[in-house]
Amino acid sequence: MRVIVTTTINPVTEAIRRFDLLADWHLVVIGDKKTPTPYELSDGMYVSAEEQELYDKQLSDAIGWNCIQRRNFGLLWARDMGADIVAVVDDDNIPFDDWGNDLMVERDVEVNYYETELPAFDPVGATNEPGIWHRGYPLQLVAQRDYSTITRRTFRPDIQADFWNGEPDVDAICRMEHAPDCRFDGSYFPMASNKISPFNSQNTFISGRLLRDYFLFPHVGRMDDIWASYYVQGKGHKVVYGKPSVYQDRNEHDLIRDMKQEYLGYENNLNIVKDLAVDPERIHNYLPDESIRAFNFYRKHFENA
Repeated sequence: MRVIVTTTINPVTEAIRRFDLLADWHLVVIGDKKTPTPYELSDGMYVSAEEQELYDKQLSDAIGWNCIQRRNFGLLWARDMGADIVAVVDDDNIPFDDWGNDLMVERDVEVNYYETELPAFDPVGATNEPGIWHRGYPLQLVAQRDYSTITRRTFRPDIQADFWNGEPDVDAICRMEHAPDCRFDGSYFPMASNKISPFNSQNTFISGRLLRDYFLFPHVGRMDDIWASYYVQGKGHKVVYGKPSVYQDRNEHDLIRDMKQEYLGYENNLNIVKDLAVDPERIHNYLPDESIRAFNFYRKHFENA
């Protein structure tokens, strides 16, 4: 079974309507206390705030409300549905007609394989947009990126992070400086690397067997999905980056507020990628207590599985 997971505080968006109509996929929309009701889908499932609390009140309290990390409940819903592939998407990413048709998760694929001596790899800089970088990539490494060591290699990924045309997922500093509006050239994809690299939760396909390890950490600002990506790779799971399969019609953002919510990453991402390459459980050294509690409650659902 293939399941799409998203969360929203908005009325049904154009992106949600399109995901709701996709054949062979089951859409699960996780609501929040600000989500307008009734929330009417054609075929998908809407999970209300009340249903989430009935499912696991302790996890709900530990995550908190009015935050994108509510989609962790969607991951649990997908697990209970027996999903073998879970697509995690944002409600402002409009899927292209061929979205989901080029799945590479747990398949042997030929990729552009980059080797770097840096502690982390930035996939965005390896494209036709070399002047910008992925949100969560350590800023200290941006000027040192080197894509000269590239080969073709057969690669078997556990995760597929597809790119996005329109406004790419860059950090607030990059967005304020460059104001990028991108059309990524598909010839650069698929790509992979020998080092940990950031991926987000806005257009990403994950093997169902990884769900125990994939958790969007609350209370760490806009590093929730980035640190999740570093953690699962620290656990040995591999990511491939695919060509753009959505257009991001980005929801309104306050870039100064975004920058403040990213500061924890600016300060810690370099140390995190170094630490997690040694021991992924060192992620706990960077998490607030409430985030660790939430992770523990989430993982209880995978005991004895």
